[in-house]
Amino acid sequence: MSDSRRRRMSGSERREQLLGIGRDLFAVRGFDGTSVEEIAAKAGVSKPVVYEHFGGKEGLYAVVVDREMERLAVLVTAALTTEAGYRRKLELAALALLEYIEESTAGFRILVRDSHAASGTGSYASLLSEIAGEVEYLLGREFDHHGLDEKSAPMYAQMLVGMIALTGQWWLDSRRPRREDVAAHVVNLAWNGLSHLEAKPTLDPRRRAKEREKAERRQEKDRARAEKAMERARRKAGALDVYVESTLEG
Repeated sequence: MSDSRRRRMSGSERREQLLGIGRDLFAVRGFDGTSVEEIAAKAGVSKPVVYEHFGGKEGLYAVVVDREMERLAVLVTAALTTEAGYRRKLELAALALLEYIEESTAGFRILVRDSHAASGTGSYASLLSEIAGEVEYLLGREFDHHGLDEKSAPMYAQMLVGMIALTGQWWLDSRRPRREDVAAHVVNLAWNGLSHLEAKPTLDPRRRAKEREKAERRQEKDRARAEKAMERARRKAGALDVYVESTLEG
């Protein structure tokens, strides 16, 4: 970048440039593996410029982490507080995390690294605890409504958040299947349990209803076949009894 271009960059633009460069470097190399010299070199400025804006690497890192945590928290909280049924809230929350991972991969890599004291804003684990608190509140109301033990809501909240969070970390590198399909499978397990898993989970309620109807028809056919088999077995058993009785009488 030329000297004239650097002079045209305002203070706020320079700050955003440094944050972007730092974010990318921290995501790949971590806090300890990133130097002020490298940040300054990539920005085409001298080290004092970085110190002027952030006071050093620690200050830059703290702002990056704070921004990423706030962005993720806003996305997930918005999903959980939307006007929708509980299943839809869970679907939206899972989608929000996966969307963040897909569209802010560098930020997520920073958050899931071991938290560094320089962040000054907590860690990914502390953020998940905050989200679990929101889920706990929702579950507590639902448990109370259904006459369940409200004291178990915190435990279930941790289960739900942990399941989605760990799945997100796995999906960070695999990126398959699509985020919508991953969310559908997560909710399938959380909502239905292992004993009632949907064969083809989907976020589309109309497709889900059709799949449920198909499953019910299959179950009805299976029941009909089982009943016919039992009837045939009863008839055979009856015929055998008649044969045995006639043989004994003869």
